[in-house]
Amino acid sequence: MTTRNTARSPGQSAGKARTDEEHDLIDRFMEVSDRVTEALGTPWALSASILLIVVWAATGPLFRFSDTWQLVINTATTIITFWMVFVIQTSQNRQAKALQFKLDELIRSIPGARNRMIEAERQSTAELKRQEEEFQKTAERGGVQGMPPEEVADKVHSKGSGR
Repeated sequence: MTTRNTARSPGQSAGKARTDEEHDLIDRFMEVSDRVTEALGTPWALSASILLIVVWAATGPLFRFSDTWQLVINTATTIITFWMVFVIQTSQNRQAKALQFKLDELIRSIPGARNRMIEAERQSTAELKRQEEEFQKTAERGGVQGMPPEEVADKVHSKGSGR
């Protein structure tokens, strides 16, 4: 893992240094989140959690299935679940944003593509529904936007007959 030099130059303000430190902390948190998400999404992690529950259940008779014995597993699983929500969400948000950037770049690179689709995630639900209906109609016409269905049908028919 690489770290940034956060030492301030003589002319740099304390606010700027704090911003760099905050960015370093955020970067480190994202790296850890990605690693934890990757590690806990494996069969080994699932096996370890099953083993932990089996060991806990096996110790039940030793502790006479006491309230404290039950409280230990309840508290542990609640805390782990609470933390994992944030860790997984951070990782998912980052991956979704990276994927969105890649899709945006593809849209920008295709001549004739509608660049308004780049901002689709910021549109209202009604506008998204309208666009969905438009895409459905386009698909029913054979995927050609702005062409009457009869012309699309004629084109498809002429391609199929070898004309």
